[in-house]
Amino acid sequence: MTAKDGKPGFWDNLIAPKGGLFGAQLAGWTPGPAAKSGLGCRVLADQMIEVAPAVALAADVYVPKPPGRFPAVICFAAYSKELQAAGVPAGNNETGSPPIFTDRGYVHVIVTRRGMGRSGGADAVYLNDTDVEDHAKVIQWTAAQPWCDGQVVLFGTSYYGLTQPQVARLSPSALKGFFTNEMCTDYFRHIAMFGGVPQPDFFALWMGANFTPLQFRLHLPPLLRAVVSHITNSALKHLWWPQLKKRMARIMKGFRRMTPTPATRRLFAGLMLDGKTRATSVLPAGPSGALGDIKVPFVVVQNAGYLNLHQFGAYDLFENAGTPKDRRWLIVGPAAYDLPVYAWQIEALAFFDHLVYGADNGYAAQPRVRYWAEGAKDYRSAPDWPLPGSTALRLYPASNGADAATHRLDRAPGKGGTNRWAAVPLGAIVTAGFDEVENQRLTFELPVEEETELTGPVTLSLSFSSNEIDSYVVARTGLVSADGAYQILSMGAIRPACRRIDTARCTATEIAIDIDTPEPLVPGVPVTLRFSLTPQPVVLKPGERLRLDIASRTDLLRSDVSHGHAQFDMQVPPYYARNTLHYGPDTYIELARAGEARSDLPV
Repeated sequence: MTAKDGKPGFWDNLIAPKGGLFGAQLAGWTPGPAAKSGLGCRVLADQMIEVAPAVALAADVYVPKPPGRFPAVICFAAYSKELQAAGVPAGNNETGSPPIFTDRGYVHVIVTRRGMGRSGGADAVYLNDTDVEDHAKVIQWTAAQPWCDGQVVLFGTSYYGLTQPQVARLSPSALKGFFTNEMCTDYFRHIAMFGGVPQPDFFALWMGANFTPLQFRLHLPPLLRAVVSHITNSALKHLWWPQLKKRMARIMKGFRRMTPTPATRRLFAGLMLDGKTRATSVLPAGPSGALGDIKVPFVVVQNAGYLNLHQFGAYDLFENAGTPKDRRWLIVGPAAYDLPVYAWQIEALAFFDHLVYGADNGYAAQPRVRYWAEGAKDYRSAPDWPLPGSTALRLYPASNGADAATHRLDRAPGKGGTNRWAAVPLGAIVTAGFDEVENQRLTFELPVEEETELTGPVTLSLSFSSNEIDSYVVARTGLVSADGAYQILSMGAIRPACRRIDTARCTATEIAIDIDTPEPLVPGVPVTLRFSLTPQPVVLKPGERLRLDIASRTDLLRSDVSHGHAQFDMQVPPYYARNTLHYGPDTYIELARAGEARSDLPV
């Protein structure tokens, strides 16, 4: 079986794993020739990396077949490593496909943190400081191995993406750069308390999928993983994935019913019951506010399809890292939901070839910002984010009469008036036919008269009142095509009692809200709510309509995963209430109209 002395086990390598490439791979360009190719894949399974006395972390190390020293790509998270090379559509399968990296002349190292699987030590809160220090030790251990040339880069999505800025702040000497996808920088407001309230739907799903007793004890022999990969990474995926995606909502409900370990359940309780402020949250703060410590080159990718997770952190990192500006890149990709996450591997390899192999493949000349523009269906570029030369487009909601009517977006402030909507708690009891007498959202539209690109921050300001001491406000923008088809673009949320702006944590893309100090509403007295929606670059064309919807429940506005978006329901609003929108100069949506500082890229 597997040797623990750095040599490949015979049975482990009887069948080489099959690589997978799915989803977006390149942001509007074609790189020059690869630095290396055709090198195959071998696995060194269950390599143990000592990080403390009597504590070692388990890693699977995938190396090219030819002997030699190669740069290493490290992926570090709390998840089990056992399914990463198999290509199964698991939510934690976010390291990329090992054979894709080894074939191009890289060692692919997938590490599991303390307490998970074969790794020693005790399970602890996610993303903790000890994990960060262990990650740095793994980087240095990797650089010293006989199969590594001393250069290390990082890759991965979600959890594997969040850990990269954390460890980059420590500046391990072997770390040359990182490529992070769908990540966060402020774990309190980007994950635990999105929009001012806990996220039980996300955490119950996530914990049930990844932190059950089975996940902790799972061990899948590399030979079996390789066999599975030849099925999951074959052309058959184009048949089974669409069918699986249609059933994803049902599958997610099944994961919520799974029972995590006792320690995980205690962590869930702490997040939901006690973690209402930064001081009481059990999650670490995250690297936001200290991103200036990062000096190495990086690429950060944002998936616009995650509407209340993995948003705003990419823009925080790109804006505030200490890396020289010409050595950091931002990609805003199309809204996509795919499992396993095999996107952006070719883009990352082109970046790594440029960084560690010195390949003249065109990466150095890539614009600092590339983004997918919905409507136009192409990639565009800019020298910075928000786009230089863009101008603010401020649109004012205005009434068309009855609450249930489709209202207007005007270019000048309305002259007053109100419309109301019912705020009904998620899962609450209502009489049959309730929606026939009470509307639970307000809708506003603007007919598009000339082609307009909207790329950049989206800010909503509402003059709002309620007949309760607190409520919840969810807003989304969408595109209505000439034939009436609807496509969601962006979403944001705020708890009205938590409306104070945290100016120290704001970025050019996000209005950070101070959740620590609630100010209960006075029933019937208007207050101003200012909050950010997630950016989604879009090109509007004549005959289309820009739509703004306002409600109090995410489930009334979200898009299903089958449409390429991931949205988690919130347990809001807290009370039955009647909410009122007051029209005038303080009620508007502000979008960024692109100027001339960008250019189109060939798809």
